[in-house]
Amino acid sequence: MKRLLLLLFVAMVATTAAQTPVVKAHVEPDSVFIGDRFDYVIEVEKDLVQEVYFPQFNMTDSRAIELVEELPIDTLQREGRFLRLQKRYRLAAFEEGLINMGAAGVLYADKNITDTLFARDSVYLKVATFQIDSTSQSIYDLKPQYTLHFRMAEIKGYLLWGVLVLLLLAGGVWALARYLRERGKRLGDLFKPAPPQPPHVVAIQALEALHHQKLWQNNRHKLYYSLLTDILRTYIAGRWGVGAMEMTSDEILSAMRSVELPDKARMDLTTILRDADLVKFAKFTPEAEQNEEDYNRAYYFVEETKPMEQQPNEEENE
Repeated sequence: MKRLLLLLFVAMVATTAAQTPVVKAHVEPDSVFIGDRFDYVIEVEKDLVQEVYFPQFNMTDSRAIELVEELPIDTLQREGRFLRLQKRYRLAAFEEGLINMGAAGVLYADKNITDTLFARDSVYLKVATFQIDSTSQSIYDLKPQYTLHFRMAEIKGYLLWGVLVLLLLAGGVWALARYLRERGKRLGDLFKPAPPQPPHVVAIQALEALHHQKLWQNNRHKLYYSLLTDILRTYIAGRWGVGAMEMTSDEILSAMRSVELPDKARMDLTTILRDADLVKFAKFTPEAEQNEEDYNRAYYFVEETKPMEQQPNEEENE
């Protein structure tokens, strides 16, 4: 009975040992010249359910080896539950001599077991350098840089293209200048800033932009009337030179008494400024109809007071 138990125990140990992943490593090639590249290859033979993690190549304690490229894991063989995996590290050697790269190791995890498995043997790399026989080969100083004589043919093509581009630019400028001269303009007029728009055009554009914001429809009455009166103040300042931006409503109305205005325009301006003061300072909330009416009053105030366009004299045209 004891012998049978001993045999079972030995069989279990043998089975467990056979199931442990096997780690192997080698270099390809095993002998290189200094500065050449080579592959450091790690192979693992394992069961399908076992987990192994290949290391990140690191030789911080030595400047002899540097990592150039780390290639992905490759499956070399798969038969049933048996797997043979391979990982390549492309390296470069920079010191002469026999370099001991140590025994390759991988992290092994299986159920509740976590361990580091190492290859049986260390990996060695032989790095050779070039031998120079100074007795048979003479050593010379560096030769100075040889300067070739300048030849026109080297830049002939560039010169022709440059002349062609200059001719095209000159032709374009001449054609543009002639076009402008026929229309009574000069080339310098193209670079002049555009003249400022008349105050009534700026005011109409601002009123239309205010209308599209729909402020009072969203219960933002104070902002609506502030912007509406600012548009009128800017228009009055540009149209008649009155400093309306720094004036109160009463001061604006007082300053506008000396300005010749249609009676309706003067009444519209007074109504807009009074309604705006109530909304901004007395927290008055006007009805929707009043908001629309004040907008229309401002619009027509600008239209009724803008400068009249000068009509060309028919006799002069004839």
